[in-house]
Amino acid sequence: MLASYVHGASEIPLIGETIGDCLDRVADRFPENEALVSAGQRIRLTYVQFRSACETLARGLIALGVERGDRVGIWSTNNAQWVIAQFGTAKIGAILVNVNPAYRTSEVQYALQQSGTSVLIVQAKHKSSDYLAMLAEVRPALPQLRRLVVVDGEPPAGDLRWDDLAALAASVDPGEVARRQSLTQFDEPINIQYTSGTTGFPKGATLSHHNILNNGFFIGEGCRYTERDRVCIPVPFYHCFGMVLGNLACVTHGAAIVIPGPSFDPAATLAAVQAERCTSLYGVPTMFIAELNLPNFKDYDLSTLRTGIMAGAPCPVEVMKRVQSEMHIPEITICYGMTETSPVSCQTGVDDPLEKRVATVGRVHPHIECKIVDEGGKIVPRGVPGELCTRGYSVMLGYWNDPENTAACIDAARYMHTGDVALMDGDGYVNISGRVKDMVIRGGENIYPREIEEFLYTHPAVRDVAVIGVPDERYGEQICAWVVVAEGAALTADEIKAHCAGKIAHYKIPYYVKFVDDLPMTVTGKIQKFKMREISARELGLDGVSTTRTS
Repeated sequence: MLASYVHGASEIPLIGETIGDCLDRVADRFPENEALVSAGQRIRLTYVQFRSACETLARGLIALGVERGDRVGIWSTNNAQWVIAQFGTAKIGAILVNVNPAYRTSEVQYALQQSGTSVLIVQAKHKSSDYLAMLAEVRPALPQLRRLVVVDGEPPAGDLRWDDLAALAASVDPGEVARRQSLTQFDEPINIQYTSGTTGFPKGATLSHHNILNNGFFIGEGCRYTERDRVCIPVPFYHCFGMVLGNLACVTHGAAIVIPGPSFDPAATLAAVQAERCTSLYGVPTMFIAELNLPNFKDYDLSTLRTGIMAGAPCPVEVMKRVQSEMHIPEITICYGMTETSPVSCQTGVDDPLEKRVATVGRVHPHIECKIVDEGGKIVPRGVPGELCTRGYSVMLGYWNDPENTAACIDAARYMHTGDVALMDGDGYVNISGRVKDMVIRGGENIYPREIEEFLYTHPAVRDVAVIGVPDERYGEQICAWVVVAEGAALTADEIKAHCAGKIAHYKIPYYVKFVDDLPMTVTGKIQKFKMREISARELGLDGVSTTRTS
């Protein structure tokens, strides 16, 4: 009987170099190719210019006292500075800490504190988010945060503007960047990305040069990228989707990174595809749906598109088909993975049969092993569901300063236990049908209910609470909170949402609130979330909502 185990045999070797060395090699090979285009900022850099900008940033950080292994945070929406920071920090072995632009005070304080971030590159404002005001509130609790570098605004006293780094860089010998780069090993940590935590606190997945450089490269290979490709990236850089599937897949192939705007806007995205003659387009399903539903969708010239990636959330089959036909993306691929695996473990191929490309997450990536196991850890036969586990170069180094949670998900054989329920067919294609744990995926954002529950318990009128995900046509899933009100207290759904506003990210705020006398429990006192999901879906009329899970 064929076992649910596969390994991605490949004649293409892993890249044994750091991100800085890779950038140098590609810039030497394609010096005049466009590396970075930021449509809204009117910034356009060739690979030679991009490398120079990264090295200027690196020298500026050295002047600020940043050493190899120091944590440099970035709290910003998508812009050219984000990409320059990604590669500039890598050149000198500093560890980039990605901070979600949707974070609010308690979340940013925790991430910066837990990582020990000493320098933070920060956007002043974006829409309703005043990042500098939030930092002013929490900074007294962050003594290790020595300096802010403000991308687009007036910095607080004693802090810097982005352009000030260039002046500081002049005091540092360019050879110092090369010296530090030569000392950096590819297995060293280079990036910390925070994932929502089951204990109420996010965990910092720590990734190496080797992890994300190779994953980006093989993702690009899956899309058949060359130096002639131009990739439109409307997905956020703070997430692996933007910085690995996007930026690193491009740079490893000498392709162009095209930034349509600071945050997703369907019209701006399609306008960038048209103006920049993009060959590839990324998005979670909700992004593609928004683009297809634009009133003037047919006015955009998308004929240059060839490929792209849809990932990060359950992908409706019908949407996949429309993207292939109406958006002229016949080679659209689906990727599956998690931050802890750098992130992609499986990807559909551009030549896969249609039914495989719309109903599975493809086959295992090169140099990665996947197995599906039962509750006892034994590999199940093909066609039998179980938990998906992955092993290989892509598995993270661990959670930053958190050996207990690291050991809980990476076993003695170095397999990462994903918590996702998967099924492998006879040809090795993987279908993700659910999850072992109760993680909710809303519009590409991984959300652990426990984190929201912990916060809702801070409301004095909440006696008990449980959070689940319920089906949603647009976002894949929405947050639903079941709340038991304290005796003698009164509470409304609007009051629950107001309590969350400004304190937790907007996508974690419950969309539905159901007030109950008691939560459904087993005889041993465990909350029966499967019953909650069934009841909520039925009461909300969501039983008919169907999606194909991809992450």
